[in-house]
Amino acid sequence: MLDRDIPGMSGDEVCRLLNLREQRPAILMVTAARRTQEKVDGFQLGADDYLAKPFEFAELVARVRALARRQFTTRPTRYEAAGVTLDPFRHEVTRDGRYIRLSRKEFAVLESLMREPGRVVSAETLLEEAWDENANPFTQSVKVTISSLRRKLGEPWVIRTKPGVGYTIEAADDD
Repeated sequence: MLDRDIPGMSGDEVCRLLNLREQRPAILMVTAARRTQEKVDGFQLGADDYLAKPFEFAELVARVRALARRQFTTRPTRYEAAGVTLDPFRHEVTRDGRYIRLSRKEFAVLESLMREPGRVVSAETLLEEAWDENANPFTQSVKVTISSLRRKLGEPWVIRTKPGVGYTIEAADDD
């Protein structure tokens, strides 16, 4: 249980640090903040559940028990493929040790591709994962973002196009 409003180091920062651990705990965020965006921000920080104050003790117990029933799997603290390293918690990307500055969309697209190197991800899936629900499915945004990513990551290209299917990042050079 983590209060976002703890004195000293913020609860948000504690949540980020806990999410860096290989064996991360379940996190129940507790705060007086009730606005939807504040709750969404808590989930984006890595919270597994969110409880707004004031709350009934019975609800707190029920939420803790529900979290205890879940099986939490360890997540990689970073993804690696073809010389590219992506750290989702530090929001950093390197290629062969060289830092690469990416936009939020570029980072989200690259993260989607790197979750399972070799898996082909359709443009539609990338739109769902990296853009909001209002994204136009007929847009060229994915194609433009992939092109920009390729340019920033440099040669040899690590993102491959599978015509008519989607995009993939190879675990190793296949050429």
